[in-house]
Amino acid sequence: MNFFFSPCPNDTFMFDAMVHQKIDTEGLSFAVRMADIEVLNHAAFNEEAAITKLSYHAAALVAGKYKILPSGSALGYGNGPLLVSRDAISPSTLADVPVAIPGKYTTAALLLKMAFPQVNHLHEMVFSDIETAVLNGTMAAGTLIHEGRFTYAAKGLRLIADLGQCWEQRTAQPVPLGCMAVSRKLDGATQQKIARVVRRSVEFALNNPQESAAFVAQHAQEINPRVTGQHIQLYVTDFSLDLGDRGRTAVAQFFAEALKIGVIDQLPEDLFVTVN
Repeated sequence: MNFFFSPCPNDTFMFDAMVHQKIDTEGLSFAVRMADIEVLNHAAFNEEAAITKLSYHAAALVAGKYKILPSGSALGYGNGPLLVSRDAISPSTLADVPVAIPGKYTTAALLLKMAFPQVNHLHEMVFSDIETAVLNGTMAAGTLIHEGRFTYAAKGLRLIADLGQCWEQRTAQPVPLGCMAVSRKLDGATQQKIARVVRRSVEFALNNPQESAAFVAQHAQEINPRVTGQHIQLYVTDFSLDLGDRGRTAVAQFFAEALKIGVIDQLPEDLFVTVN
């Protein structure tokens, strides 16, 4: 079964137990592909994976093809993308300067649109290249995700806005960044089995945090173990184990705002896999 996720520490931490059969996978085996989140978003448009990590932005766009699993999400408080620059920039001037985003269908791009609809000159880049592009002046500003939020200040960049904080202040909801999703082509029993296995993997990771250390380090963009640890602590939350009512409400509000600004035009009623 095709299983796609990113090489970022939160994903390798959560899914190490699935990949390496450290838990009961209920007879499931996985053909793993790890790629940048925007690559995974595009793969979902083509329905390449049975199970995949998605930006919540992309999840809204492929909701007719995939259902969101209750476990495996990156969703929480204080963990949103950051809009940064090298030189002082007023938000009022953002309409006139080039701004880097880590992909058109990332949640970061949609949160930027929600917070600063005046931004016109967006440039898609691999997330790990954005810091450098802003530092060397190729981009006037950039939207940082993943490890970038821990390293930008030491590299001489300054914060324009915390886009997650903009969302939290406006909605009082946690920030829906990324989710695990399962193909609607699979029958309901298989979807529920996958949901149980993903939850079991996340639970194993939380209860045995050192078990995944080698797998995490092998694929991490930032090799500093302190930064890797901060990354996992920030993005793997109680919502990662189970979205619960609060998490589902945050996702529903995020999708409602996307509908309101015309990013998506419709959604199915059954967005989430429910486990009996």
